[in-house]
Amino acid sequence: MSQNKLNIEGILLFEQPFARVPYENYRKVFRSSQKNIEKELGAVQNSAKELASKERPEDDVEATTKAIDNMIARVEGLKRKLSEMQESAGKPTLDVMRERLQHLAAVEELESSDMPEFTRWADVRLDRWLVDWSLRNGKEKTARMIATEKGIEKLVDIDLFSDIRRIEDALKRKSCTEALAWCSENKAALRKLKNTLEFDLRLQEYIELARAGKTVDAMAYSKKHLLPWQETHYQQIVQAAALLCYPPTTSCGPYKRLYDPSRWTSLIQSFRLAIYHLSTLPTEPLLHLAMYAGLASLKLPACYNHDRKNVDCPVCNPDLGELAKEVPFSHHVNSTIVCRVTGKIMDADNMPMAMPNGQVYSKEVFDEIAAKNDGWVFDPRNRRDRCRYSELRKVFIS
Repeated sequence: MSQNKLNIEGILLFEQPFARVPYENYRKVFRSSQKNIEKELGAVQNSAKELASKERPEDDVEATTKAIDNMIARVEGLKRKLSEMQESAGKPTLDVMRERLQHLAAVEELESSDMPEFTRWADVRLDRWLVDWSLRNGKEKTARMIATEKGIEKLVDIDLFSDIRRIEDALKRKSCTEALAWCSENKAALRKLKNTLEFDLRLQEYIELARAGKTVDAMAYSKKHLLPWQETHYQQIVQAAALLCYPPTTSCGPYKRLYDPSRWTSLIQSFRLAIYHLSTLPTEPLLHLAMYAGLASLKLPACYNHDRKNVDCPVCNPDLGELAKEVPFSHHVNSTIVCRVTGKIMDADNMPMAMPNGQVYSKEVFDEIAAKNDGWVFDPRNRRDRCRYSELRKVFIS
């Protein structure tokens, strides 16, 4: 039981984005509600102050009644707006938060990874990771299908990634409108992170005006949208102003780079990093992060040697081996030797045996070959190399 005891802290640490995304969504709902309350109640308070400042409000009963009716209408409108916001955004987000916290609370009650309850919980987690991987790789239909079949719609962030895809598709069409609207919604958070995505988008719109030869519009746009950034982006603004003197076909390095269409790809990457950061999502799929831990414990230099690959080693698999390139080689105080033919560990009961040509395989392999060939054995990788079983030598690793 102690060997299979769950590391609850490690599991919950890995699940931070899982709980944080709906929390951030609800913060947005709260901020929107707060802005509406401040706006409407501020107007009501001003109207009340005006009425209170009148010396004899009873002299103009009609105007006073109208002012009070307006205040009541504002308050009722505010109540209706907050109620609609709660039903359309607040309540669904709270339901998601509740569902996810209950999912995390379930694992805290488990003691061992051998328990059937943990197996079921881990299966749900794997389904979540598969949905996350699908969404990050543009396979939204697959993600929705998995979420629906497994009943985990509230445990995955399909709506968030749908918004990401919508904005990225707009950027691919060379439109900054959707991305700028997102920046406006998250202006305070982006400013706190000192993120310059909004400036980069504004600069790109300016560049497109310059590319189209709309000099007057570009100058007006710069004055309205770029100059407010001069304290932090003065040099870029100066360079942007000089861009109007160069055509899109210029060979001048700095301005050629500004006109480079690949800037749109950089904007897409910058936007994705920004929204991941705000949502506390890792830049890698959660499935990859989970696999990195296992791959790092198995990765050896031999995994990338074609002649020494092990069929049972995940890192020796071409696809997983590509993913494992991101992690360091494993470090073992005591080496474990595995037979290249059987994939089994070579130990005292299955000794490594060396042929005269220097090739080493497990005793089990040679026993099987010798039994079929009257005491003769051969190299499984080169059958022409043969010897008597008695010529084999035990190999000891010190």
